[in-house]
Amino acid sequence: MNTFTTKDDTRIYYKDWGSGQPVVFSHGWPLSADAFEDQMFYLTARGFRCIAHDRRGHGRSSQPWDGNDMDTYADDLAALIEHLHLENVIHVGHSTGGGEVVRYIGRHGDKRVAKAVLIGAIPPLMLQTAANPGGTPLAAFDGIRTAVLADRSQFFKDLTMSFYGFNRPGAKVSDGLRESFWLQGMMAGFPAAYFCIKAFSETDLTEDLKKITVPTLILHGDDDQIVPIADSALLSAKLVPQATLRVYPGAPHGLCSTHKDQVNADLLAFFRS
Repeated sequence: MNTFTTKDDTRIYYKDWGSGQPVVFSHGWPLSADAFEDQMFYLTARGFRCIAHDRRGHGRSSQPWDGNDMDTYADDLAALIEHLHLENVIHVGHSTGGGEVVRYIGRHGDKRVAKAVLIGAIPPLMLQTAANPGGTPLAAFDGIRTAVLADRSQFFKDLTMSFYGFNRPGAKVSDGLRESFWLQGMMAGFPAAYFCIKAFSETDLTEDLKKITVPTLILHGDDDQIVPIADSALLSAKLVPQATLRVYPGAPHGLCSTHKDQVNADLLAFFRS
């Protein structure tokens, strides 16, 4: 397996397909690099080098107790870029991975970044605060933590219904996709499964968004039940100077799978523009 070791001795797994301009993918919680395989296969076949890592604590990476926070996730991403000597990178982040990309640029700059894509992404801030009244109340995230502690296997199975919009009337449910989500989730270590909840819900990325100077594509479903569009993509699009917002009518949070053909086409067009 392709791995590298961070400065705190965490081993990070990554897959590296093809050749051409590098596209680096950052996945959501509690998944792994496998969540982006539909995009990676499509884009590699069209002349891009596609790279995706398993975030620390997730997938095939090692499972440290420490470092399950957005700053460390961003630093791990920077270490991956450095390890592979990448330049002119297109970054694609879904959900928590979108926060990782934004914090990476905020902490490390965009000298090596050509473009960015945020899909169903968590910025600017998921948590409801006085300054962010449209956010999700803390009690909802406490409920996720309680469910993870009680029976995370069952919680991940249940989560697939809203994640992919399978709980909507007339939805075509894919049991295979649900099982894939569960498998990826159960590969995450318990510390990451638990501590990452705070990272994705309470990290304020507002100032990081303002530092993005490269063209940025924001894709979001308007029926996202996990990261509601009104307090995420619609706000982020106003904060990123060169943002292009594309809203997918009726699409859920897991649109990289449920709407993969549309996502793939939009990514390719943006990359080639």
